Amino acid sequence: MTNPPEHARTDSLMAPPPGCPAHVSGSHAGATRLYGTEAESDPYGLYERLRAKHGPVAPVLLSGDLPAWLVLGYRETLDVTRTPSRFSRDSRNWRDFREGRVAPDHPLTPVTAWQPICTFADGEQHERWRGAVNDSIARFDKRGIRRHVTQCVNQLVDRFCASGRAELVSEFAEHLPMMAMTQLLGMPEEYSPQLVKACRDMLRGTETAVASNEFLQETLRRLVARKHAQPGADFTSWMLEHSSGLSDDEVQQHLRLVLIAAFESTANVIANTLKMVLTDVRFRASLAGGHMTLPDAVEQVLWDEPPFITILGRWATQDTELGGQQIKSGDALVLGLAAANMDKAVRPDLDAPIHGNRAHLAFSGGAHECPGQDVGRAIAGTGIDTLLWRLPDLNLACEESELTYRSAMMTRHLAELPVKFTAHQPQLTDLDTYESPSTMPGSSAQPALGPEAGTAEPATARSAWWRSITKWLRRR
Repeated sequence: MTNPPEHARTDSLMAPPPGCPAHVSGSHAGATRLYGTEAESDPYGLYERLRAKHGPVAPVLLSGDLPAWLVLGYRETLDVTRTPSRFSRDSRNWRDFREGRVAPDHPLTPVTAWQPICTFADGEQHERWRGAVNDSIARFDKRGIRRHVTQCVNQLVDRFCASGRAELVSEFAEHLPMMAMTQLLGMPEEYSPQLVKACRDMLRGTETAVASNEFLQETLRRLVARKHAQPGADFTSWMLEHSSGLSDDEVQQHLRLVLIAAFESTANVIANTLKMVLTDVRFRASLAGGHMTLPDAVEQVLWDEPPFITILGRWATQDTELGGQQIKSGDALVLGLAAANMDKAVRPDLDAPIHGNRAHLAFSGGAHECPGQDVGRAIAGTGIDTLLWRLPDLNLACEESELTYRSAMMTRHLAELPVKFTAHQPQLTDLDTYESPSTMPGSSAQPALGPEAGTAEPATARSAWWRSITKWLRRR
């Protein structure tokens, strides 16, 4: 594992931000901004400096200098996620929102404005909404997902395999999850490129984030209307027909939630795992010796580089104490998932490999833990497996030191991952795991992603990752 860089300046930790607004006072006077140049250039280094100065909970400022608490400790993060009576997911508890400091066009509005979805609810309402999501996700057949992902990988690889070079973030990692998710949600695949752009823009909290959110909402609104008229074996149809009786707006907002979370998390896991495969000598040695599997590698990446580095948020329902800090009712809390995963209280040796340990907080924790994480693992694992099978002599096309990241408050992802390999013409049938279109979702021959499709996997599927990895290793 590469330790977080230590080069960024620390003077912003000591001095109050210039022009500090009147509502920022007391414990947050001089608090560090969780946005801007320093936070985006070196988030991991910033977390460690905040931990050294404040302990497991640090005062920070969000966009527009709104005060919040960044939870850096592993145990403190679990405490927050497991006690909704003290730390609610209902953003209407946010004091700055109630007092009018979060305008409709604020960059954080798309991810903090209350919506009728499970991530903004606790108790019985959360159980109703979350139950519909869980039940609908449970109807997917993982074998069907893997078949569809394999087809998507073939389509993507065929676009660049003749050149002998590719950029795996923009040409592969970002497109594969959206191609898979549009199919799972029951929408046309040609929507994928526009949705990738809109989701990225919204998550970065740019000046056009609100407009990107509106585009996404309108796209999903049309999808819900279409599925009323033409239901199918897809997540949207299953949500509409669920016994909980969700309204169209409730279904639409949950589609948005699932699409955004699945896209960002899976794209980052794919890119970061591929980087690890291509650059980490210890990883290749472990694979060659049979000490680490590809699923192990995915879990290692989820510990070291979680797809969402922070999550906003939780809102205090009462005055309370957390990590030595006095939290006031209405305060906002940001879960520092990446920082919690690096907490030496639970992980004293950050360089030691973690084989298959899923105790990380990459998918948050408690009742609001990500419900679709196994679908994301299936997309990422199958996607990487198939890519290495198609391109067995894949190598990084630059020095590892040249790789850069783009960061925002909640996300950090590779800007580019250039690779080279032996050029060859598109040839879908040269992949022994390739599935014909007749077995793809939506085919009259077999609704591969539908319910009652069985869960047992053949031996060839269970060993597919090892065949592709060993084939790739032999070419190194």
